Amino acid sequence: MANDTTLFLGQWMRAPGTTGAVAPSSRRLAETVTAPVPQRGEPVIVELGPGTGAFTAEIQRRLGGRGHHLAVEINPRLADFLSARHPGVDVTVADAAKLPQLLWERGLDQADVIVSGLPWAAFSERTQTSLLDAVAAVMGPNSAFTTFAYSFAKPFPPARRFRRRLHDSFEEVVTGRTVWGNLPPAFVYHVRRPRP
Repeated sequence: MANDTTLFLGQWMRAPGTTGAVAPSSRRLAETVTAPVPQRGEPVIVELGPGTGAFTAEIQRRLGGRGHHLAVEINPRLADFLSARHPGVDVTVADAAKLPQLLWERGLDQADVIVSGLPWAAFSERTQTSLLDAVAAVMGPNSAFTTFAYSFAKPFPPARRFRRRLHDSFEEVVTGRTVWGNLPPAFVYHVRRPRP
């Protein structure tokens, strides 16, 4: 964990706008964010912004060797770290806005679950929109999308804008309870059914 935190902090200092956090997410937050990963079948799981892999490890634990786990990381150093730690994960260095193309290149139609560790509140309105459009484009009627936000940022304009965009883009948006065991405390959005 110390190596994860050191790497994460270093990458945050180099590019705070794309790393978005100063420390990896907690196990408790990872369990909450990855709750929709099915216990059976061969699901397609997409992970956006995996960083050092706090959510990746929990997704892999839940999958137990099943399905296809695609992790999309824009930072090459973090992607290399993740590939070395989780060789069974399909890690690609790419912009998450290219998600439909990334799935198409792998012969996949859609994702069953999309788990996001992206720093939504750090993004411009245009970036938030393009990323959410990409997520919605690969979701079917039964797909789930989960992401999280820091509790302290809830009243700030970028966080409020992101919350509005979620409600504008999806029919079901459920806000989970605060995960106090995370640093800083965070809560999870559980999202389903993209609007036409």
